[in-house]
Amino acid sequence: MDRTKESLKALVGIKRTNDTLDRIVKQDMVNYGLTITEFAVMELLFHKGDQPIQKVKERILIANSSTTYVIDQLTKKGYVNRRQDTKDKRVTYAVLTEAGHTLMNNIFPQHAEAIEAAFSVLDDEELTVLRKALKKISAYEKV
Repeated sequence: MDRTKESLKALVGIKRTNDTLDRIVKQDMVNYGLTITEFAVMELLFHKGDQPIQKVKERILIANSSTTYVIDQLTKKGYVNRRQDTKDKRVTYAVLTEAGHTLMNNIFPQHAEAIEAAFSVLDDEELTVLRKALKKISAYEKV
């Protein structure tokens, strides 16, 4: 096996798959008036609770200025508020509002079904192997 060639093919496959999954999520979110990044922020807050804005930026991998913009947009829509840390005034949290929780409670089950459908081409074992392989690659750091 030519590992270099296979690694490059795997990278192309991952990128194409990511593009496909992005399209699926974008199509799903358009129905709710959200962008994929807005949904990513809301999903993080929905599942992990209030988060420092810096942590939001790190978790969803967007630039500082973009994080501010996305949170501003979600605030205008009434889905997210900012809350200053009571102990450290330099830290501001993103907080899902009641309207944000209601929206996520309504849309997340359908979103999960759309993602499950996208992965339905894999049997259970293939899905587990894929998840574990991607986790290994994500943890890689060249020294």
